[in-house]
Amino acid sequence: MTVVRTYPAGVTSWIDLEQNDVAAATAFYDALFGWSFADATPPGAPFRYVIAQLDGKDVAGIAGPAEPTAAEPTASAWNTYVAVDDAQASADLVTNSGGRILTPPTAAGEGGIAATCSDPAGVEFRLWQAERRPGAQVTNAPGAWNFSDLHTVDPAASSSFYAKVFGWSIDDIGFATMIRRPGYGDHLAATVDPGIHERQSAVMAPPGFADAIGWLTSTRKSETPHWHVTFTVADRDETVSAATRLGATVLATTDTEWTKDALIRDPQGAEFTTSQFTPT
Repeated sequence: MTVVRTYPAGVTSWIDLEQNDVAAATAFYDALFGWSFADATPPGAPFRYVIAQLDGKDVAGIAGPAEPTAAEPTASAWNTYVAVDDAQASADLVTNSGGRILTPPTAAGEGGIAATCSDPAGVEFRLWQAERRPGAQVTNAPGAWNFSDLHTVDPAASSSFYAKVFGWSIDDIGFATMIRRPGYGDHLAATVDPGIHERQSAVMAPPGFADAIGWLTSTRKSETPHWHVTFTVADRDETVSAATRLGATVLATTDTEWTKDALIRDPQGAEFTTSQFTPT
């Protein structure tokens, strides 16, 4: 029996991408990550929304106009959603904590209820109150979402805001700043990943890493603050070669103690990172 992956409130649960040409986007990400696509567009909608899948399991969404237009392309970026139990109550907490609601809680078909928000620094993120679609069903596997990281100009202010809204713990672990939702690791151990604590102990992962939902980092020079999406890949260098062949731009490659990463801009302008796990 297939176990449905669920997300407690305060855990990042879904990502999607808005682009002017959905067909071109699906062709690129299919070739890069091996995704297939299922249409999830509500009847009569003036837009198109497709669910990207690996082995029939949901991994991400891609949205855009029903037909590509000749209009000037809009800014393209990956969006990150945070699971909530009550979208309206969470939206109220966002505003009470200094953020803004850009799109109020709205039903997304039968899938759930979504809202678009921005934090006090103007960084956009989304709320997701799940109904039929609980969130990504494959993560941390080649071709699937790994983490969403917050790139901010004021880490202290961002930490305060998100802690109030989602109950996050922001932990300085020396080489990086980890975003945790306390208790998430135990949720995973009790549901879809019973060996998570033992597996992470075996590779000497940082304390609390089972609760990790992302990383917080200061923006680079001239970088716009944003939520940044990373995908897991089996081989960073092969992915870089494929992305270049498919018309993407490789902006940077980085080797760390734990990963081999590449920052990539897709052909329609959306940036993301691919990461190969390479622990010592």
